[in-house]
Amino acid sequence: MAEAHQAVAFQFTVTPDGVDFRLSREALKHVYLSGINSWKKRLIRIKNGILRGVYPGSPTSWLVVVMATMGSSFCNVDVSLGLVGCIQRCLPQGCGPYQTPQTRALLSMAIFSTGVWVTGIFFFRQTLKLLLSYHGWMFEMHGKTSNLTRIWAMCVRLLSSRRPMLYSFQTSLPKLPVPRVSATIQRYLESVRPLLDDEEYYRMEVLAKEFQNKTAPRLQKYLVLKSWWASNYVSDWWEEYIYLRGRSPLVVNSNYYVMDLVLIKNTDVQAARLGNTIHAMITYRRKLDREEIKPVMALGIVPMCSYQMERMFNTTRVPGKETDVLQHLSDSRHVAVYHKGRFFKLWLYEGSRLLKPQDLEMQFQRILDDPSPPQPGEEKLAALTAGGRVEWAQARQAFFSSGKNKAALEAIERAAFFVALDEESYHYDPEDEASLSLYGKALLHGNCYNRWFDKSFTLISFKNGQLGLNAEHAWADAPDHGAPLGVCLGHRQLPPGLHGDWALPGQTEPCAPTSYAAAVGHSKTVPGGHREFLPGGQGTGRRRGAVLLPVPALWQRPHQEVPDQPLMPLCRSHCSWLTSGTGVSSA
Repeated sequence: MAEAHQAVAFQFTVTPDGVDFRLSREALKHVYLSGINSWKKRLIRIKNGILRGVYPGSPTSWLVVVMATMGSSFCNVDVSLGLVGCIQRCLPQGCGPYQTPQTRALLSMAIFSTGVWVTGIFFFRQTLKLLLSYHGWMFEMHGKTSNLTRIWAMCVRLLSSRRPMLYSFQTSLPKLPVPRVSATIQRYLESVRPLLDDEEYYRMEVLAKEFQNKTAPRLQKYLVLKSWWASNYVSDWWEEYIYLRGRSPLVVNSNYYVMDLVLIKNTDVQAARLGNTIHAMITYRRKLDREEIKPVMALGIVPMCSYQMERMFNTTRVPGKETDVLQHLSDSRHVAVYHKGRFFKLWLYEGSRLLKPQDLEMQFQRILDDPSPPQPGEEKLAALTAGGRVEWAQARQAFFSSGKNKAALEAIERAAFFVALDEESYHYDPEDEASLSLYGKALLHGNCYNRWFDKSFTLISFKNGQLGLNAEHAWADAPDHGAPLGVCLGHRQLPPGLHGDWALPGQTEPCAPTSYAAAVGHSKTVPGGHREFLPGGQGTGRRRGAVLLPVPALWQRPHQEVPDQPLMPLCRSHCSWLTSGTGVSSA
């Protein structure tokens, strides 16, 4: 409760003498910094929205078009073919000081230039969308590129040469085409032919023809209609009916895992590896929010859709009786940590500053050294996310809809991601064939209650410093985890330090001991005691012409023990559970 009282910025107490007001400057400071950061993010989103909306154009290109139009006008060259004059005549008449003929002419040229600029952007976008609809490059052998594909690649590079932001190509990507029914049925029959005998295959052909002639035309019209107003006619249905409506457990059936760099040995200090990796992940998230990451490009030319990367962080899958829901937050300032059956809420920021890797290492080391036991029913609580979705939805409604349990569950679901600190050690041993399989099994399911399978991903840290991910599949596919994991776990082979190369003659050998002995003699003449100069404040000695010299050890102030101040409190109060009489401990 102490942290809760400290978090209140304004308190008042009614007494017989009146009302006593109390203000917490520290809390008000955090509120102020939080507001500043919120407005910074809003301004960045507005700026990114403008830059993304005009890509491949830019404000600089707009200024160039305006200056070119005005320059041609001053040279008595009408590049608008009379359109500037028409715009000027259509402008409303005014009598203010800014409604002079010169001002109206400049305004007309600015409007004309903006129209030309917007038309050019639209033309470039449609041209790029048409070029990206070409798929011939997919079926050509490496090293045997046709001239048509080379010309196509040059045009795509030319139209996308300006440095793009993460979502710059989203409006230029072609829509997913709806295949013909006959082609779909033909591919289906070809895929099932090796699995069926002649009699079963003939029956399947009859059913396919019946479907093609009766039911398929009506369904095809619905698909074509949806493809007109949706960029991808299947993605939302695929997410809903393939993933979110699935009632089977997520573990093994849906979730997948991502391994660490198995051929590169990093530090074996668990807390140190976590501190560096999580700092890199939050830094990557900040770049992701600011759209400063370059979109994934196939062969370095063809841009891929970046929509799924938006839900990489701050996302969790909320269970329901009939269908689940993906809950995505715009921001989260903490991570949820699991260690030895206990849940922790670990803050990533101190005020508005992201904790440094060494600060995060200290926090994780405190969790690893914490001897407190788990609360009743807390150890195997995460097994609820590993079981059936209907059972988890019913338990959530019955036991986690109010009170401490609701607050603790929200601390997990509203976290940036989930972190699991394992006590086991796994790594790839080339001499042990089973080591890689055991490593993968530990990432895929663990012991079935030390992973929160509903989070967008769980960062798993083993005792020996090896890492891995267990990712929920509904929000994205596995390649979307490749880019951030490569950045956060990437290992650069830096050149080693160079040993100095000397060519010293033999006469220099006795010089170094002589100089060393002289230096040691001078160092022993320095007294060992110092005194703290307190009166007058900073700069007083300079103003008074005083010189501060070392004083004998007799005047040395006694050393005062300073109690170890924790960097940030571990808010276990947010992850306290009330499970008595609920039956949750049997998870």
